[in-house]
Amino acid sequence: MTTQAIVSLLILSLILTTVIFRVAFWPSIRLKRIQRRPFPEPWQRILKNRLPFLARMPSAQQEQLQLLIKVFLADKDFYGCAGQEINDDIRVTVAAQACLLILNQNRTPYPDLESILVYPSTFVATRDVADELGLVSTDHIALLGESWSQGKVVLAWDNVEHGVLNLQDGQNVVLHEFAHQLDHESGATNGAPVLNTHGAYKSWAHVFSEEFEELQRDAVHGRRSLLDHYGATNPAEFFAVATETFFERPMEMAAHHQELYDQLKDYYKLDPREW
Repeated sequence: MTTQAIVSLLILSLILTTVIFRVAFWPSIRLKRIQRRPFPEPWQRILKNRLPFLARMPSAQQEQLQLLIKVFLADKDFYGCAGQEINDDIRVTVAAQACLLILNQNRTPYPDLESILVYPSTFVATRDVADELGLVSTDHIALLGESWSQGKVVLAWDNVEHGVLNLQDGQNVVLHEFAHQLDHESGATNGAPVLNTHGAYKSWAHVFSEEFEELQRDAVHGRRSLLDHYGATNPAEFFAVATETFFERPMEMAAHHQELYDQLKDYYKLDPREW
């Protein structure tokens, strides 16, 4: 074998070793580096000001939440739209609520999510809508938030602020849109996220179907309900609305929708009544 061939083989071997290292070991090494970083004091102040209820959580959960926030913010890109500037207040406020949904689950925060787009206020989305004859027209819809299957979440910052100012109204756009992200991890955004066991799907389907149909009846007849009537739109919206209610009005949900509450408590591995 010639010297040139030996050099070529050595270079190829080095390249392959580097590729294998980056694929097999680097993600774990990078994750540990991120987790070892101290949680910045300015971020701690943001949590205290924006989400004071977090201080009532067990210390182990607070520490876990901080780890998740650090990984989330290291991996996800934030983009300001329509003149909105991005700062740590926005990033940490959104990340904390998103990561609240995945506490106690020993998982990477939203692996399919790449970016969060933030508007200052209500934004307008353009949609192609087909009528009963199949004719397609363009519709313009005002939105407070939106979750895309292409790795994006869109939020209106003023509504995010409103959601954290009132943590008892059962409405929180961050919890809502990130519940959609969890829902989509099953491959379809249909109100049935990935569950722990095959048997869990049967129980989930039974409880959620009954509760969804009850909310639809309430909406049709104009009856007041604990869950926002928007949840009657379809099963995916029902899951997102139920998630908002679970975290923001847990006492009332447990009292009036016990089976639904238990399903969500098992799924999220949390009991917000303890906070």
